[in-house]
Amino acid sequence: MTENLRHAPVLLAETLAALAPRDAATYVDGTFGAGGYSRALLAAARCRVIAIDRDPDAVARGGALTREHPGRFTVLEGRFGEMEALLAPLGISAVAGIALDLGVSSPQIEEPGRGFSFRADGPLDMRMGRSGATAADLVNSLSESDLANLIYIYGEERFARRVARAIVAARREAPLTRTAELARIVRTVVPVSGGIDPATRTFQALRIEVNDELGELERALLAAERLLAPGGRLAIVSFHSLEDRKVKEFLRERSAAAPKGSRHRPAPPTAAPSFRLLTRKPVTPGAAEIERNPRARSARLRAAERTEAPAWEKAA
Repeated sequence: MTENLRHAPVLLAETLAALAPRDAATYVDGTFGAGGYSRALLAAARCRVIAIDRDPDAVARGGALTREHPGRFTVLEGRFGEMEALLAPLGISAVAGIALDLGVSSPQIEEPGRGFSFRADGPLDMRMGRSGATAADLVNSLSESDLANLIYIYGEERFARRVARAIVAARREAPLTRTAELARIVRTVVPVSGGIDPATRTFQALRIEVNDELGELERALLAAERLLAPGGRLAIVSFHSLEDRKVKEFLRERSAAAPKGSRHRPAPPTAAPSFRLLTRKPVTPGAAEIERNPRARSARLRAAERTEAPAWEKAA
């Protein structure tokens, strides 16, 4: 498999169609990763692209693209939920489009030293950036009940109690520090189902918690609502139901008729829809893309266009 195919962005053509890039406009690639969406945007129009990634390795990779497109491409280190603050020093307060490819990037998965993969041994890290608690910190410090809840809620793992019990039993002997060790423990108590590795859901849960992925997504949705100019497009590719549900509910709420509110939760100051849905149902990859890139199997794209109505709220 070539480098380009291995790092090919999922649903790239569909995402570009949703964003409809045009000359002289500014776009945000909130999850730079290997740079696929940024490259495609720069090639599609004479536009400007601001890329964001919390991973210093990804930011370093962006240097080549900066040199290829002087004045048109900038890569910033930070979280996409903080995009407003990151763009402010550049004098940017409104953009024509925002793309988010959620979850872990291919380069992160493929580097065992990052600790994301249950197929290769590495340190039990899972941080997208370089700060904060690691997955090892969580599995060695959380109580059995807290571990079970975390794995059940974020991993949607029905055997979460078994997994938590096995982790706690193993760490009594010695702290868990390696991905292969954790994957082996999970596989002993979770049966194989549907061809999916039994460790998949536990690793997903830990990764989401380590990186506050759902909180980051909530902040990014609100930031996008404030940053997008009227007519601006938002395109989000998600890879599991928790992310997709959060995106779907946000866009449906913001694109609906005037909310009724209640005495417990009053309607926002403006009842005008702030988005117009471009995808009533999620766009999914075709068989050819899935065969070419198995990572695409669970991908879902949702897109919407910003209306002229004010943003509904200032903060989450």
